[in-house]
Amino acid sequence: MERESKVLTEKEEIVRKGYDLMAGDYHDQRNIFRNKKELEEFTSLLPRNANVLDLGCGAGVPVTKVLVESGLSVTGVDFSESMLNLATKNVPEAKFIKKNMTELDFKDNSFNGLTACYSIIHVPREKHVPLFQTFHRILKPNGILLISMGSTGWEGTEEFHGTQMFWSHYDPEKTLQILTDAGFEILFDKIIADVGEKHYWILAKNRK
Repeated sequence: MERESKVLTEKEEIVRKGYDLMAGDYHDQRNIFRNKKELEEFTSLLPRNANVLDLGCGAGVPVTKVLVESGLSVTGVDFSESMLNLATKNVPEAKFIKKNMTELDFKDNSFNGLTACYSIIHVPREKHVPLFQTFHRILKPNGILLISMGSTGWEGTEEFHGTQMFWSHYDPEKTLQILTDAGFEILFDKIIADVGEKHYWILAKNRK
């Protein structure tokens, strides 16, 4: 596992610390993928042995593991040491990097696909525009993106799995506009409700 340490903002530090503290408990409750259909549609659009970036990969289960089992070459990124320690055990076939997703320095056109499931919702929303622009840069032409976002606009800190957690997201309309402005063609966007939660899912193609 590669490591990179940079100074985090106060909001980002709440997220990193929170996931470090609750890694095991969160992993136990998130290890069954409830959006298999969306992930299968994502993988169906990728070439064989495609390079895929999984941002906010957490413990590597279920998303990273499903991607690897689909025959893809996967790089997982997270800034929680505890989560990445679990990920390296759960999915030894993948490569993992400790890094803030807002500080990605991969070369242009590095990946065929990118996933960010239940992770961008923790990124301060003032960083969403440059974040999506970075996705456009590091994805190859016609690269595929699958992300889950907030179903409403909101920012705040609440208790979550026994610790404090920070969320930040725009409403779906603004999120969609930011993504299209960054250079993506939307393949589908929909709000999916599951087990008391609602998230806004987007599948998109990179246009260059």
